[in-house]
Amino acid sequence: MGILQDKKILITGVLTDTSLAFGVARIAQEQGAQIILTGTGRGLSITERTARKLPEPSEVLELDITNQEHIENVRGQLKEKWGTVDGALHAIGYAPPACLGDDFMACDWEDVSTAIHVSTYSLKALADVVVPLMNNGGSIVGLDFDATNSWPAYGWMGVAKAGLESTSRYLARQLGPKNVRVNLIAAGPIKTIAAKSIPEFQQFEDGWNPQSPLGWDVFDTEPVAKSTVALLSDWFPSTTGEMIHVDGGFHSTGA
Repeated sequence: MGILQDKKILITGVLTDTSLAFGVARIAQEQGAQIILTGTGRGLSITERTARKLPEPSEVLELDITNQEHIENVRGQLKEKWGTVDGALHAIGYAPPACLGDDFMACDWEDVSTAIHVSTYSLKALADVVVPLMNNGGSIVGLDFDATNSWPAYGWMGVAKAGLESTSRYLARQLGPKNVRVNLIAAGPIKTIAAKSIPEFQQFEDGWNPQSPLGWDVFDTEPVAKSTVALLSDWFPSTTGEMIHVDGGFHSTGA
């Protein structure tokens, strides 16, 4: 019996089988969970194809997290299919190209507001989807890139991630009385489709492994996926508002 046996988990953010969320979905199934994926826009058909690569092909629901109608529709579909939800993975992030790169001053509010809406406020929006169905408590886990420091070329996405971290703490405060835990995994850099949009990602790729006490493989999603599944399980019953680093120990070392 796995640590997610019979748990019902909603998973966002699966695009290809290199996605961190795909690794979470795969291990969640291996640990006994029932899962449903979400996709959106032009990526929806890609998510549907990728869902067939899981150990058990998964249903995919359309969810544009910025669309209130989608939020309500997905909540209704989950209620009809499952009745209750035990957990959700937030693996949602986007910033317009102007928000990335080293010219922090070049970006206007229209682009920044998009980054914050999709990458920050979306955690609260996902809670709107699942918390009303968490009749027995539950766990929401978000994938993060530690925003306590500035990073080369990360720009306004770093600001959006800092907002994500704050949002998770306020949600933890708000939802704790409902026995709903909200935590983040601060992952090291992984070479996903999303990473390709970050200028100079090579800097992360080249520098992370040498400075990580445990080493780091930018192609290996399993450490992040296993840690995420653990947080989705009942094995962290009194942990909320936390950001757990899964980065080979990079965050703990100096130059």
